[in-house]
Amino acid sequence: MILDEWQKEVLDTKGNICLRSGRQVGKSTVISIYAGDYAAKNPNKTIMIIAHVERQAFLMFEKVLSYVETNYKGMMMKGKHRPTKSRLKLKNGSIIHCLPAGLSGYGIRGFTIDLLIADEAAFIPEDVWNAVTPMMATRISKGARMILLSTPHGKDNYFARCFNDSTFTTFHVSSEDCPRIDKGFLEEEKKRKTKMQYAQEYLGEFCSDLMQFFPDKLIMQLMKVGRPNTIAQGKRYFLGVDIARMGRDQSTFEVIMLTDTNRLIHIENQITTKTYLSETTKQIIELDKQYKFEKIFIDDEGIGIGVFDHLLEVDEVKRKVIGINNSKRLLNYDGTASKRLLKEDLYNNLLALMERGEIDLLSDEEVFQSLKSVQYEYTADTYGKSHLKIFGNYTHIAEGLIRAAWCKKYKSLNMWISYIKA
Repeated sequence: MILDEWQKEVLDTKGNICLRSGRQVGKSTVISIYAGDYAAKNPNKTIMIIAHVERQAFLMFEKVLSYVETNYKGMMMKGKHRPTKSRLKLKNGSIIHCLPAGLSGYGIRGFTIDLLIADEAAFIPEDVWNAVTPMMATRISKGARMILLSTPHGKDNYFARCFNDSTFTTFHVSSEDCPRIDKGFLEEEKKRKTKMQYAQEYLGEFCSDLMQFFPDKLIMQLMKVGRPNTIAQGKRYFLGVDIARMGRDQSTFEVIMLTDTNRLIHIENQITTKTYLSETTKQIIELDKQYKFEKIFIDDEGIGIGVFDHLLEVDEVKRKVIGINNSKRLLNYDGTASKRLLKEDLYNNLLALMERGEIDLLSDEEVFQSLKSVQYEYTADTYGKSHLKIFGNYTHIAEGLIRAAWCKKYKSLNMWISYIKA
């Protein structure tokens, strides 16, 4: 493997490391090499890999496992101690664990760690660090260290503070400096995104004017719902769907129940990975058989139009499905146009419901992380008019949820499907 110069410097660093970067520069690749070499060359060590959600942690662990299999296969334990999806034992006594950090770090307490690796560390909640750092206390004098790697997510978090901590060796790598990223692609992204978005996502800059749309405290106080064991019959259910686009491989299906007291209860979050559009369509139809939705709110832009069009041909759902995006006007069933529905309308509706305490959220770590990832900034157009810009990198669940929560606006309307250009 041919490494960039900064990657070689990372591998030569012995103490704490804080690595901030733009996307796709190779940070997880070099850290997987670091973890594999450290475990193989240092007997009886405990390495812990964490991330904000299980999916992210496992991606890093898979890279570590692949590197060890290629370079130290003879050191891997077999039989009952063979590798699992979250643990790798070596014959020299070293062991690598992989766990999601969760919301509080409760699930990773009790370990004594020699090397902590936190992927996308800027997205890990503050409470987790209070649980993690004591696990290294007895090993600090023996060279225990931590490696934090992430794209930035504002300035007010543990990752940002560590980057300015003198006990860390810091690295800052821009996507523009990576020879593997197509420069034409970056130019298109620069045109599509605001200056601050691009600076954060591709230049790896800490941007103080980018703010979190849903506060952590507000999200956590509303996450009080467990998945029901059975589906209650005779209730009013609504579905919000966000369909994976090019460059993103996850579609989400968010189910909300509207109670007799006019409260919204978020009872289900389903995620599919790398599925065909026909499979997404089938899943919506199957969910409708279970919940008998009153309305199905779907993102019908881009690749989603294929699912949307197919649903209009299915008798059971065609009068339920409503396409919601911010580039067209939604028409009422009688053909009269409603006002233009913008993305900020959807997000502001959900935020208002949360602030008024009119919605209970599913207690799910991925729901928390998706809502947490939503950021906003105000931009000015050529006429000096201010506009709210909402964006994020893990917003697929939030996008489904804002659509499902729109049922509060449409619960009394007999909607039919029709569109005109905005």
